[in-house]
Amino acid sequence: MKRLTKVEEEIMQLIWEFGPTTVSGLIDRMGTPKPPHSSISSIVRILEKKEFVDHKAYGRTYEYFPTIEKSTYSKFSLKRLVSHYFEGSMNELVSFLVKEDDISIHDLKELTKKLDENDVKNNSTN
Repeated sequence: MKRLTKVEEEIMQLIWEFGPTTVSGLIDRMGTPKPPHSSISSIVRILEKKEFVDHKAYGRTYEYFPTIEKSTYSKFSLKRLVSHYFEGSMNELVSFLVKEDDISIHDLKELTKKLDENDVKNNSTN
């Protein structure tokens, strides 16, 4: 999977959130000042080349829709982040979040509970 630029990711976030849309629909959902139609159209075509979106043609109007789920890209991005900044270790990531006070003890307990539930579920299917 290819990595998205910041602007490409912003466009994908809109497509993931609102579903199939036209370039004009994307622009309508953007803040002011509104970007030029040609700029957003170019970015969407790049996303199509990267195989993140595809389109349906209705005459001369194209409706774009995601071909990659947000959760799939999120997983890819997180793995890349961990690989590049935390020596490939999720434990290093969590330790960093704890040191920076970006995660609470309550949140850690909730994560542990979810991990335990997932472990029980996985063991019961084996």
